[in-house]
Amino acid sequence: MVAARRFVVGGNWKMNGDHATIDGIISFLNQSGGNSDVDIIVAPPAPYLTYVKENVKNNILVAAQNCYKVAKGAFTGEISPAMIKDLGLQWVILGHSERRHVFEESDDLIAEKTVHALESGLCVIFCIGEKLDEREAGKTKEVNFRQLQAIVDKKVDWSKIVIAYEPVWAIGTGKTASP
Repeated sequence: MVAARRFVVGGNWKMNGDHATIDGIISFLNQSGGNSDVDIIVAPPAPYLTYVKENVKNNILVAAQNCYKVAKGAFTGEISPAMIKDLGLQWVILGHSERRHVFEESDDLIAEKTVHALESGLCVIFCIGEKLDEREAGKTKEVNFRQLQAIVDKKVDWSKIVIAYEPVWAIGTGKTASP
Protein backbone atom coordinates (compact mmCIF):
# COMPACT_ATOMS: atom_id res chain seq x y z
CA MET A 1 0.00 0.00 0.00
CA VAL A 2 1.28 3.44 -0.94
CA ALA A 3 1.58 5.97 1.87
CA ALA A 4 -0.55 9.09 1.55
CA ARG A 5 1.28 12.14 0.23
CA ARG A 6 1.71 15.05 2.62
CA PHE A 7 0.57 18.54 1.78
CA VAL A 8 3.41 20.93 0.98
CA VAL A 9 3.42 24.72 1.21
CA GLY A 10 6.48 26.37 -0.28
CA GLY A 11 7.85 29.87 -0.46
CA ASN A 12 10.56 30.86 -2.93
CA TRP A 13 12.25 34.09 -1.88
CA LYS A 14 14.03 34.37 -5.23
CA MET A 15 16.85 36.97 -5.21
CA ASN A 16 15.34 39.03 -2.39
CA GLY A 17 16.16 39.84 1.18
CA ASP A 18 18.94 40.88 3.47
CA HIS A 19 19.60 39.83 7.07
CA ALA A 20 17.05 42.28 8.48
CA THR A 21 14.31 41.21 6.08
CA ILE A 22 15.12 37.54 6.53
CA ASP A 23 15.10 37.91 10.33
CA GLY A 24 11.56 39.27 10.05
CA ILE A 25 10.44 36.36 7.89
CA ILE A 26 12.10 33.85 10.22
CA SER A 27 10.37 35.45 13.22
CA PHE A 28 7.00 35.23 11.48
CA LEU A 29 7.55 31.61 10.46
CA ASN A 30 8.68 30.58 13.93
CA GLN A 31 5.64 32.24 15.55
CA SER A 32 3.22 30.60 13.15
CA GLY A 33 3.79 27.19 14.68
CA GLY A 34 3.01 25.35 11.48
CA ASN A 35 0.76 22.35 11.04
CA SER A 36 1.83 18.77 11.64
CA ASP A 37 -0.05 17.66 8.50
CA VAL A 38 1.76 20.10 6.20
CA ASP A 39 5.41 20.39 5.19
CA ILE A 40 6.51 24.03 5.06
CA ILE A 41 9.48 24.61 2.75
CA VAL A 42 11.21 27.96 2.27
CA ALA A 43 13.81 28.71 -0.38
CA PRO A 44 15.98 31.71 0.51
CA PRO A 45 18.80 32.97 -1.73
CA ALA A 46 21.89 30.73 -1.63
CA PRO A 47 24.01 33.01 0.60
CA TYR A 48 21.38 32.73 3.34
CA LEU A 49 20.66 28.98 3.23
CA THR A 50 22.69 28.11 6.32
CA TYR A 51 21.52 31.18 8.24
CA VAL A 52 17.86 30.35 7.62
CA LYS A 53 18.35 26.64 8.39
CA GLU A 54 19.99 27.48 11.71
CA ASN A 55 17.28 29.96 12.72
CA VAL A 56 13.94 28.44 11.70
CA LYS A 57 12.11 25.85 13.76
CA ASN A 58 12.91 22.24 12.96
CA ASN A 59 9.49 21.70 11.37
CA ILE A 60 10.29 24.27 8.66
CA LEU A 61 12.36 22.85 5.83
CA VAL A 62 14.84 24.85 3.76
CA ALA A 63 15.39 24.34 0.02
CA ALA A 64 18.02 25.56 -2.39
CA GLN A 65 16.64 27.40 -5.41
CA ASN A 66 18.72 25.50 -7.96
CA CYS A 67 21.57 23.04 -8.42
CA TYR A 68 23.68 21.76 -11.27
CA LYS A 69 23.78 18.35 -12.96
CA VAL A 70 27.26 17.31 -11.83
CA ALA A 71 28.97 16.86 -8.47
CA LYS A 72 31.86 19.29 -8.95
CA GLY A 73 33.96 21.08 -11.51
CA ALA A 74 34.63 24.38 -13.26
CA PHE A 75 31.05 25.69 -13.26
CA THR A 76 31.29 29.24 -11.88
CA GLY A 77 28.26 30.28 -9.86
CA GLU A 78 26.68 26.83 -9.73
CA ILE A 79 26.11 24.67 -6.66
CA SER A 80 25.97 20.90 -6.59
CA PRO A 81 23.50 18.64 -4.79
CA ALA A 82 26.43 17.46 -2.64
CA MET A 83 27.01 21.04 -1.48
CA ILE A 84 23.33 21.41 -0.64
CA LYS A 85 23.39 18.17 1.34
CA ASP A 86 26.58 19.32 3.09
CA LEU A 87 24.54 22.26 4.44
CA GLY A 88 22.10 19.77 5.96
CA LEU A 89 19.36 20.49 3.43
CA GLN A 90 17.22 17.92 1.68
CA TRP A 91 15.26 19.95 -0.89
CA VAL A 92 15.99 21.81 -4.13
CA ILE A 93 13.76 23.66 -6.59
CA LEU A 94 14.32 22.74 -10.25
CA GLY A 95 12.62 23.86 -13.45
CA HIS A 96 11.41 27.19 -12.10
CA SER A 97 9.99 29.46 -14.82
CA GLU A 98 12.82 31.95 -14.45
CA ARG A 99 15.39 29.18 -14.92
CA ARG A 100 13.46 27.96 -17.99
CA HIS A 101 12.82 31.36 -19.59
CA VAL A 102 15.42 33.85 -18.31
CA PHE A 103 18.34 31.39 -18.24
CA GLU A 104 16.95 29.31 -21.13
CA GLU A 105 17.27 25.96 -19.35
CA SER A 106 15.87 23.20 -21.53
CA ASP A 107 13.61 20.37 -20.43
CA ASP A 108 16.55 18.00 -21.00
CA LEU A 109 18.92 20.00 -18.79
CA ILE A 110 16.31 20.26 -16.04
CA ALA A 111 15.76 16.50 -16.27
CA GLU A 112 19.51 15.88 -15.95
CA LYS A 113 19.66 18.18 -12.93
CA THR A 114 16.66 16.40 -11.41
CA VAL A 115 18.18 12.95 -11.87
CA HIS A 116 21.49 14.05 -10.36
CA ALA A 117 19.76 15.73 -7.41
CA LEU A 118 17.71 12.60 -6.71
CA GLU A 119 20.72 10.30 -7.08
CA SER A 120 22.54 12.56 -4.61
CA GLY A 121 19.78 12.07 -2.04
CA LEU A 122 17.86 15.33 -2.42
CA CYS A 123 14.12 15.73 -2.81
CA VAL A 124 13.02 17.93 -5.72
CA ILE A 125 10.33 20.56 -6.11
CA PHE A 126 9.85 20.20 -9.87
CA CYS A 127 8.21 23.27 -11.42
CA ILE A 128 6.05 23.20 -14.52
CA GLY A 129 3.89 25.82 -16.17
CA GLU A 130 3.01 27.54 -19.40
CA LYS A 131 3.51 31.14 -20.55
CA LEU A 132 0.66 33.42 -21.66
CA ASP A 133 1.22 32.88 -25.39
CA GLU A 134 1.21 29.11 -24.86
CA ARG A 135 -2.00 29.30 -22.85
CA GLU A 136 -3.70 31.53 -25.42
CA ALA A 137 -2.65 29.09 -28.17
CA GLY A 138 -4.39 26.26 -26.27
CA LYS A 139 -1.10 24.54 -25.46
CA THR A 140 -1.44 24.31 -21.66
CA LYS A 141 -1.64 20.51 -21.53
CA GLU A 142 0.98 20.06 -24.24
CA VAL A 143 3.55 22.29 -22.49
CA ASN A 144 3.02 20.84 -19.03
CA PHE A 145 3.06 17.28 -20.38
CA ARG A 146 6.32 17.96 -22.26
CA GLN A 147 7.95 19.40 -19.14
CA LEU A 148 6.89 16.39 -17.06
CA GLN A 149 7.76 13.87 -19.77
CA ALA A 150 11.41 14.91 -19.55
CA ILE A 151 11.63 13.35 -16.08
CA VAL A 152 9.15 10.53 -16.69
CA ASP A 153 11.54 9.22 -19.33
CA LYS A 154 14.29 9.09 -16.69
CA LYS A 155 12.34 6.69 -14.44
CA VAL A 156 12.70 8.91 -11.36
CA ASP A 157 11.63 8.11 -7.80
CA TRP A 158 8.33 10.00 -7.60
CA SER A 159 8.20 9.67 -3.82
CA LYS A 160 11.05 12.23 -3.71
CA ILE A 161 9.40 14.75 -6.04
CA VAL A 162 6.77 17.42 -5.50
CA ILE A 163 5.27 18.92 -8.66
CA ALA A 164 4.72 22.67 -8.41
CA TYR A 165 2.43 24.14 -11.06
CA GLU A 166 3.29 27.76 -11.73
CA PRO A 167 0.89 29.48 -14.15
CA VAL A 168 3.57 31.72 -15.67
CA TRP A 169 0.88 33.48 -17.69
CA ALA A 170 -0.67 34.83 -14.47
CA ILE A 171 2.50 36.53 -13.22
CA GLY A 172 2.36 40.28 -13.73
CA THR A 173 -0.43 40.07 -16.32
CA GLY A 174 -3.41 40.93 -14.14
CA LYS A 175 -4.97 37.60 -15.12
CA THR A 176 -5.84 35.21 -12.32
CA ALA A 177 -5.51 31.45 -12.27
CA SER A 178 -8.85 29.80 -11.53
CA PRO A 179 -9.63 26.09 -11.43
